[in-house]
Amino acid sequence: MARKFHRKDRLSALTEINVTPLIDLAFALLIIFMITTPLLEQTIEVNLPMETAKPQAESRENFQAVSIDASGQYFWGEAPVSAQQLGDLLDTMAMDPSPPVLSIRADAQLPYQRVITVVDMIKQRKLSKISLDTKVE
Repeated sequence: MARKFHRKDRLSALTEINVTPLIDLAFALLIIFMITTPLLEQTIEVNLPMETAKPQAESRENFQAVSIDASGQYFWGEAPVSAQQLGDLLDTMAMDPSPPVLSIRADAQLPYQRVITVVDMIKQRKLSKISLDTKVE
């Protein structure tokens, strides 16, 4: 007996949805996000100091990166700024009722005083959420 592949009632609606393409799309998007997410976090190339303990997991939902490269140049996110401009940006952030966490990224070869200068600028503006980024050995 031959098999018939046409429907008896062509005007009736299909009651099943083929979800295989949707699952394929979801997995493809998951792979894309898994590959691109680590690339978004590292913005300025700095040689971070080493840390022996594993870093604690923290929420990166609301943060602002302040970087200092090996030559002592300041960066606000990815944009290079002067010390005066950095102070002005911190003043603006201090006016926010819920300021983001300031993530300080400094080169390992940089003199310690340069990092303390930035921390002092932050403390003068009564900003208390500070994170110092390091590499894990």
